[in-house]
Amino acid sequence: MSADSADHVAHALKALADPLRLRALSLIAASPSGEACVEDVSELTSVSQPTVSHHLRVLKDAGLVTAERRGTWVWYRLAPEHRGAVRAVLGAFEAAEGRPAEAVPDLDRHLDRIAGDLAARYPTIGTARVRDVVRDSSTALARTGPRAHLVGLTERFARQRLDDLVRIDGGPAVPRVLFVCVANAGRSQLAAALLQRYAGDAVLARSAGSSPAAAIHTHVRPELAALGADGFPKPLTDDAVRAADVVVTMGCGDVCPVYPGIRYEDWAVGDPALASPDGVAAIRADIDSRVQTLLTTLGVS
Repeated sequence: MSADSADHVAHALKALADPLRLRALSLIAASPSGEACVEDVSELTSVSQPTVSHHLRVLKDAGLVTAERRGTWVWYRLAPEHRGAVRAVLGAFEAAEGRPAEAVPDLDRHLDRIAGDLAARYPTIGTARVRDVVRDSSTALARTGPRAHLVGLTERFARQRLDDLVRIDGGPAVPRVLFVCVANAGRSQLAAALLQRYAGDAVLARSAGSSPAAAIHTHVRPELAALGADGFPKPLTDDAVRAADVVVTMGCGDVCPVYPGIRYEDWAVGDPALASPDGVAAIRADIDSRVQTLLTTLGVS
């Protein structure tokens, strides 16, 4: 390696040597569109937008990302010449990070129990398919960060995913609404909780994130508790979209696959990750109004 090449590599590694920058790169690399803006990273990390902008600028100066302004937002993508190297670095560490068995004793035994219970509950879905859904759900949740109740959350997430498969195959015709944001830790959780509170059993509300956080935003938790909701961040799946009648996106761009017969809406609502408690209350009020309008269009009073 020449001296110039060594200087270039050292500059890039120095830019990578920050947890927030690594999370930003991971978000960009994992995004279905291959890009993310400051708001996306800010919501995922709960860090202010000016701080996020500074870190993204460091990555850009190091040649690791490119930037393109479209309207009021600047969108960042992995630089083509370094895309392979960045993905290799992230993938190498994510492979170790994604082994939940090290964090949960006897995880395989717990997952086998869950798969056995759910296979009996969903007899129309093959046992092997149920087992795959359970294990994939556990891995997907563990990948987002530490999970204090990984086994219990895995069972809940897998059950939701199996419900989606049943609905796709002609199951119960109760209308479904899927709310999607980036982290599934604020806006989409509030929307789902509000809709379920108003609609009861008449509509089924789901929520998901294009790049889910490890936990619900701190200022959002009291609002969800007041609604009697006990949500948790979870990743968006293709089956969740296919099982929905209405998909509402909030700040996550065009991450949802488009299928015929599904109604899509995009709501421009505030980001509770950056808001004070009063600000979160105002965001909830905005979402509340939109949810009630949506229910009216679904014929639910």
